[in-house]
Amino acid sequence: MIHYSKCPACASHDIRYVLSAKDYTVSKEIYEIWECKACTLRFTQHVPNAANIGRYYKAEQYVSHTDTRKGLINKLYHLVRERTLKQKLRLIRKESALKKGSLLDIGAGTGAFASRAARAGWQVTGLEPDADARVVAKDKFGITLQASEELYALPPESMDVISMWHVLEHVHDLHGYMQGLQKILKQRGVLVIAVPNYTSYDAETYRELWAAYDVPRHLYHFSPLSIKQLMSAYQMEVVKTYPMKYDSYYVSMLSEKYKRGYDSFLDAFRMGLKSNAMAKGDPEKFSSVIYIIRRKP
Repeated sequence: MIHYSKCPACASHDIRYVLSAKDYTVSKEIYEIWECKACTLRFTQHVPNAANIGRYYKAEQYVSHTDTRKGLINKLYHLVRERTLKQKLRLIRKESALKKGSLLDIGAGTGAFASRAARAGWQVTGLEPDADARVVAKDKFGITLQASEELYALPPESMDVISMWHVLEHVHDLHGYMQGLQKILKQRGVLVIAVPNYTSYDAETYRELWAAYDVPRHLYHFSPLSIKQLMSAYQMEVVKTYPMKYDSYYVSMLSEKYKRGYDSFLDAFRMGLKSNAMAKGDPEKFSSVIYIIRRKP
């Protein structure tokens, strides 16, 4: 169990309790969420350490590791995923100005994006900490993923693009990862990080029921400011942001289920629609945000 006496991102001691959230997916345990007043990062207190967190991912409904299609929510997830995979591939081509290149996909899950990029001609290295997910990736997509520790063995300045789709919030060794990313990214390379945004309308409305808190699997809960400050500490900068417009609907479906004890798709759709509308076109106000990051000049 990890107790933070200072911010895990910026090391400020000016931290305070904000709310408590429940693990609805696996353990039903309650976890405190604290906030750093200096950099605005929120973080989950008393989380299991890296050696013990694995059991909190062992649930069939944890779709990024099992690829299950059971239940309407997971069926909708797969339907939307096909569209978002194409969007992600277009995005990395646009931001890297490359049709092909070296791509590192961290937290590759069952390999859907990594395999799609490989088929498009990218030289893909995929990292995934969960052994079961790596097996699914091999069986379903024919792609071999490596353990996450392999990040530290990759050659300096070897990657044109590094992608982390809803991954940074799961990483225990936050600063070790940041150092690794800084080392292996090419001078003109692009780091793409997508994370939930606790400053979004749906997050502020659902509060402790907001499904994207996803305790204890989500160790950190980012605001746009906290991401920018973290990147700056490693001589990198956010140069552009994009919204993940589907996330508000998916997160709201889960949040409504937590709130009511049953599925309420109409209310979830309304909340997703309203959250996106309240963002008013500002990518940094959506339920999840994609950050395009480069080395500072």
